Amino acid sequence: MAKRTASAKKQARSGVRRAARNRGVRSEVKTLVVKARKSLVGPPVAESERFALTLEAVRALDRAASKGVLHRNNAARRKARLTKQMAKLAIAPVAPAGKGKKGAAAAAAPAATKPAASKPAASKKK
Repeated sequence: MAKRTASAKKQARSGVRRAARNRGVRSEVKTLVVKARKSLVGPPVAESERFALTLEAVRALDRAASKGVLHRNNAARRKARLTKQMAKLAIAPVAPAGKGKKGAAAAAAPAATKPAASKPAASKKK
């Protein structure tokens, strides 16, 4: 093994700690998603319990994505699959937690509510 600088050794140690922490978060997210999926496709469960398990899984996915443990598209894909399964059972949909334009709030608000902003005329520099 080649010689390493002190900072490289420290980065390697902190990387091991981060990997262990991330592994725990990923494991928790997977467990919650599996529980939610089983409640949706398995034997009859109370509707409120299904909704609660799915909501908990979605929150865990959002948390993992915000911390950088999961890629945001990966989390979004998993949330979409869960909500699609919920929609098949005609359970109230989970509102998206993201700040993007493609959320339920953007779809509910008509486009004509905001007037088009015009750009101010650029001043000429001499």
